[in-house]
Amino acid sequence: MALKVELKPGERIILGECVVTNDNQRTRLFIEGDAPILREKDIMTATTADSPSKRIYLAVQLMYLAKDASKFHKEYFALVGDFIKAAPSSLPLIEAVNNAILTNALYKALREAKALIAFEEELLKHAQRSTGVRSDSPEDGGPA
Repeated sequence: MALKVELKPGERIILGECVVTNDNQRTRLFIEGDAPILREKDIMTATTADSPSKRIYLAVQLMYLAKDASKFHKEYFALVGDFIKAAPSSLPLIEAVNNAILTNALYKALREAKALIAFEEELLKHAQRSTGVRSDSPEDGGPA
């Protein structure tokens, strides 16, 4: 059964080792075969990988697109080790990514890595809220 992909005008897609850019009208492609496929919205670049979780996603993406995913394992596991040290509560999410990689379900590993990005964003929001200065103590001139 073919995979149906609809592309917006100017949208790009990675198909195997090629980048395909749509022309100026909506296009529908039916893709048969076994090649890695990534829509533009799911593509991470070195420039956009600006956080630890996004660098992990990029490493998984490189595994997904590569003919030999194992050449990215060392970098991936180094990134994951650092992430777990900084955020031990991320371990269940990291395990989900690892399990997908170990079973060669690399597209699923990408989805799990997206969950890791959302988790990191929530951690950062929580940290920013927690460091807010409260002015309700007597030393700050607030109520006792």
